[in-house]
Amino acid sequence: MQASAVVHVIDDDAAARDSLSFLLESSGFKVETYASVEDFLARGSPAAHGCVITDVCMRGATGLDLLTIMKRESIHLPVIVISGRGNIRMAVEAIRMGALDFIEKPFFEDDIVAAVTLALERNVRAAPAQDGSRAEIVRRMSLLSGRERDVLKGLLAGQPNKIIAHRLGISPRTVEIHRANLMNKMQADTLSSLVTMAILAKGHLDAEDL
Repeated sequence: MQASAVVHVIDDDAAARDSLSFLLESSGFKVETYASVEDFLARGSPAAHGCVITDVCMRGATGLDLLTIMKRESIHLPVIVISGRGNIRMAVEAIRMGALDFIEKPFFEDDIVAAVTLALERNVRAAPAQDGSRAEIVRRMSLLSGRERDVLKGLLAGQPNKIIAHRLGISPRTVEIHRANLMNKMQADTLSSLVTMAILAKGHLDAEDL
């Protein structure tokens, strides 16, 4: 990682903020913490190298508000959204608004470290089509089974595995298997890249295909 890179952690829960800061600093990252989006913005323009980790639901400005402000103010830092259970729909919306990834609480420490490592390596100005041309994405989409497409629709709607399972009349474990298979077929390393590819492909597929 770049020595000048800073991981900006935004969370209004002091215990969660301190725990995340400790984890990342112990993993070798330089960290700055903020109790709110307003606090983050009040400290001036962040360094050009780094990333942001923000909770999606906070008092005052939310993680979604932050994404809107960063786009308006041309703050080019990758954003990782942390979402509590029940907020998956909002987290998917965050990805549609430009977040690099979201991680659902409670999370594994390795997931956070991997997400931050990816964020710091990712060229934030890279075009969304980096995951393949539109034609290639449509080709990958054609490889999905009917059930995998059903699971994909649920993911794009922000539904957790249990809700998808109930809607389809299958077990959550079966949903996990279909989800892993479709991620593999789409060559998506994160849910954010899957959402990005689905958005790119949507204009070239019939509405019922998505």
